[in-house]
Amino acid sequence: MSIADRKKVWAEKVIAGLAKRPERKNEFRTSSKIEMERCFTPDFDYPGYDENLGFPGQYPYTRGVQPTMYRGQFWTMRQYAGFGTARESNERYKYLLSAGQTGLSVAFDLPTQMGYDSDAAMAAGEVGKVGVAIDSLADMEILFDGIPLDKVSTSMTINSTAAILLCMYIAVAEKQGVSPDKISGTIQNDILKEYMARGTYIYPPKESMRIITDIFAYCKDSVPKWNTISISGYHIREAGSSAVQEVAFTLADGIAYVDAAIKAGLDVDEFAPRLAFFFNAHNNLLEEVAKFRAARRLWARIMKERFKAKDPKSQMLRFHTQTAGCTLTAQQPDNNIMRVTIQALAAVLGGTQSLHTNSRDEALALPTEDSVRIALRTQQVIAYESGVADSIDPLAGSFLVESLTDQIEKAAQEYIDKIDSLGGAVEAISRGFQQKEIQDSAYAYQRAIETDDMIIVGVNKFTVENEPAPELLKIKEEVEIAQKKSLAAMRGGRDEAAVKAALAALQTAAKGSDNLMPHILAAVKTYATLGEIANVFREVFGVHRETVVL
Repeated sequence: MSIADRKKVWAEKVIAGLAKRPERKNEFRTSSKIEMERCFTPDFDYPGYDENLGFPGQYPYTRGVQPTMYRGQFWTMRQYAGFGTARESNERYKYLLSAGQTGLSVAFDLPTQMGYDSDAAMAAGEVGKVGVAIDSLADMEILFDGIPLDKVSTSMTINSTAAILLCMYIAVAEKQGVSPDKISGTIQNDILKEYMARGTYIYPPKESMRIITDIFAYCKDSVPKWNTISISGYHIREAGSSAVQEVAFTLADGIAYVDAAIKAGLDVDEFAPRLAFFFNAHNNLLEEVAKFRAARRLWARIMKERFKAKDPKSQMLRFHTQTAGCTLTAQQPDNNIMRVTIQALAAVLGGTQSLHTNSRDEALALPTEDSVRIALRTQQVIAYESGVADSIDPLAGSFLVESLTDQIEKAAQEYIDKIDSLGGAVEAISRGFQQKEIQDSAYAYQRAIETDDMIIVGVNKFTVENEPAPELLKIKEEVEIAQKKSLAAMRGGRDEAAVKAALAALQTAAKGSDNLMPHILAAVKTYATLGEIANVFREVFGVHRETVVL
């Protein structure tokens, strides 16, 4: 059967399913009234077409995980936001939703990420600085006040304390009258990349992996619409990796999580459909498009061939994309608008499921409202005005893009094979393999800038003297003072006996083998603080010490 005939069969299946996922318009045409087909294919025999490309929504998903992709609906426009107190962040979320954002993405401050309450000595000077401060369920209630959690999908960029924040979210939803099976969203929950590239780990790997697999097991029955992990290449790339390393190390981490869940007694098709990924979008547009396509194809093959996953959803690599913070420059910050536009376009051409566009001033501070609006409008212009969302995988068949896709897949597979030979991602991280590779790549990148082998506009070429200082958002010291006061007031009004009993039950569970999630949820509902819960785990599990690689 020719490709054209196979396309007809595929199109009939798509049309039959349009009642469930109708397309945005009855017809898609250019400004010259030229019809844009749903999916373009070669008119000649293309060797390996089915094995390497196929059709959107079909294995190996190179061309997208949905049969209609953006013709059915646009990607989720999910701007990452959070700063200061829960009340301030709640106001920003409502502003973004009113401006057309279609999903929430929560940024937490460093103490929250590291399992410290705002009044802990380790939190001093960091409260509310890089995200919102969340100490207890009381803060979470304020954070989502007036936001219906059965209608809004929420992503939370949180790792070591992901289980605690998820339980707080579940408790807030229940207080709104929304049952856990009705809420949707994602927790990042990817601890391996923290050991490798970012550093907000608390517990040793074995114990961290237990918490993660407990989340998988709990959510598959109790919170079925929740993406239980967002396996992140974003921070690997931010730390200095290449595009190939980003794909390889991310998927190697994914393999480790799947292995751990299977060893914990879960069937692969029970949890794999809720795995999600998180990638970076860098400046080299065509390489980035190829990277996303290669990652989808490679993951599909890993799940089908290595793990024998039978559910097609288990084989799909669904991912969120954020534009590259590490490419933003403090010099001439308006240039970052163009960088982000290119990166966002790469993500859309590569088939992302949701997208965050960074703001122009983020190399200097948290973004202002004006900057956030420009970042969101960038996505909206691409969606509604550029035409790139009218046909699926529009760069397929480009000699350049297909060659890059093949080469990235091959090189990433070679890295995965090397990691396997070292005993898997966890063991390779303990030896410092990925860390060393990222460090070498980051050094080479910086060296290329310093020697002018790589031009960064406004930094080492086309510079401007005496640039005017832009208006910046600054977090005042009063935020930390106010947060500590509200924390003290909350502690003064709660049932201390109930808190102590819940924390004791959690400690017993941590020492044993019970699933930890019901015990964390019970503690959260007594208004036990994030720091108190994390300290229970510190006492039982211990803390991780970094592997230093030189």
